[in-house]
Amino acid sequence: MGEFVFQIGFVVLMIGLGFVAGSIAESRHLAQLAERERRNGPFLVTQLKSFPAYSRTDLAPQMIVGEVVIASDYFKTFLASMRRIFGGEVRSFHSLMSRARREATQRIVEQARELGYNAICNLRIETADVGGSTSSKKGAAMVAVIASATAYTFRSPSA
Repeated sequence: MGEFVFQIGFVVLMIGLGFVAGSIAESRHLAQLAERERRNGPFLVTQLKSFPAYSRTDLAPQMIVGEVVIASDYFKTFLASMRRIFGGEVRSFHSLMSRARREATQRIVEQARELGYNAICNLRIETADVGGSTSSKKGAAMVAVIASATAYTFRSPSA
């Protein structure tokens, strides 16, 4: 009986620790993303396949790629496993997906800015299964996002 109580206590402790550690890590990452988005300032990002207001310069348009893999914390993984039992939408992973998309987009924007561009178009965001998380019940819950876009030089309509 004592061993059973210890095992249950350990699981509850891990879930609680996962909640606290995951919340701290997530809030730090969100704050960091907000700061980077603010610091990057105005930057034209579109999903259009063409170059809106393209300005010919010495820099030819270039394809750039940003990748990110974010692992879930123990608490979100626990909530997802409960949802797997009862069925339905796994809402605990929404913030994980949102963070991964924002991070991949920021990596593209930062890379384009470093190369001397001021706009990207044809932004495409894809997800990938990493670690077999969708095919096996014991796989680590991770979100992998790959974003690609074409970087180019934007000419302001007022110029």
